[in-house]
Amino acid sequence: MIKATIRNPALRKRARQFGRLVRHSAVTPRTGSTHKPELVRNGELGVTFIGHASFFLQMAGQNILVDANFARWLFLLKRLRKPGLRIPDLPPIDLVLVTHAHFDHLHRPSLRAIVQHTRRRSGRTPTIVLPHHVFDLVSDLGFEEIIELEWWNSYRHRDLTVTHVPSRHWGARILKDSHRGYGGYVLQSDQHSVYHAGDTAYFKGFREIGERLSPEVALLPIGAYNPETFRNVHTNPEDATRAFLDLNARWMIPMHYGTFRLSHEPVDEPLQLLEKEARTAGIQDRVLVLEEGVTKFF
Repeated sequence: MIKATIRNPALRKRARQFGRLVRHSAVTPRTGSTHKPELVRNGELGVTFIGHASFFLQMAGQNILVDANFARWLFLLKRLRKPGLRIPDLPPIDLVLVTHAHFDHLHRPSLRAIVQHTRRRSGRTPTIVLPHHVFDLVSDLGFEEIIELEWWNSYRHRDLTVTHVPSRHWGARILKDSHRGYGGYVLQSDQHSVYHAGDTAYFKGFREIGERLSPEVALLPIGAYNPETFRNVHTNPEDATRAFLDLNARWMIPMHYGTFRLSHEPVDEPLQLLEKEARTAGIQDRVLVLEEGVTKFF
C-alpha cells in the first residue's frame, strides 16, 4: 500500500483542518424540516431561505432561484440542515442566478434538476445569469438562455432588472481557473429591490452598491470566518452588520451559516454574534432570521 505524504507544512496543516471538518460533519445529525412553498399575491415580494446561500425569490411576477444548492453532501461534507424546499414542490422557475463558481454556490446536479422540473411543469426552461467566464460550467444543462455579466452590467428579464455588483472574494472552480468572475446581484422591480451578496469579505464597495442601487432587502453572509484569515474572503457577523449599515437597506436577512461546516467556528455562533452586533448597532428590529422553507412576505 502506498501512503501519500504532504511535505509542505502549510498544506499539511490545511489538510488536517479539513479532515476535522469532515469528521465533525459526518457525526453531526442532520436537522431542520422541509416545507411547501407559499406563493405571493398582489405584487408582494416573497423571500424564502432554502439554506446556505440558496434563496427562492418571488418578485415582479417571476420565480427566481439564487445559488440553488439542494445537495445532501458536498463531496465529503455532509449537509447539516435539510433544504427548506424541495425542487418537485417549486413552481416553474423563470430565472436562476449564480454568484460564482464555487461548488457550494454552483451545484450542477441542482441546476440540472431545476431545468428538468421546469420543463416538465411548463414545457420551457429557465434563463440563467452568471458572472463572466462561467458559461462553460452550465452550457450543457439545458437552460433556455445563458447570460454572462461583468460588474455593474444589467440584464432585463421582463419587468425585472438584474445588476451584477462587485464583491471581495474569488471565482475559481478549481485551483487553476482563477479567471472566472464573481460578485453579487441586485434585483429591482417597480416595487421592490433585493441584494444577494454571494460570498464576500467586508469592503468599501457596499457603500457604493447602496448609493447606486438602494436595495430594500439585503441577503448577507455571516459564516465561514474562522480562522481569522478566512475574513479575507468572508464576512463575520460584525462585518455583515457594517455592510448592512453601509448599504442603508431596510432589512437584513443573514445567510451562509449552519448548512455546511466550511470553517471552524461553532455552528451556532454566527447567529449568536449577529444578535449581539445588531443590538449594539441598534438595528435588531431590522434583522430577519428566516427559518428554512418559511416565506417572508414584503
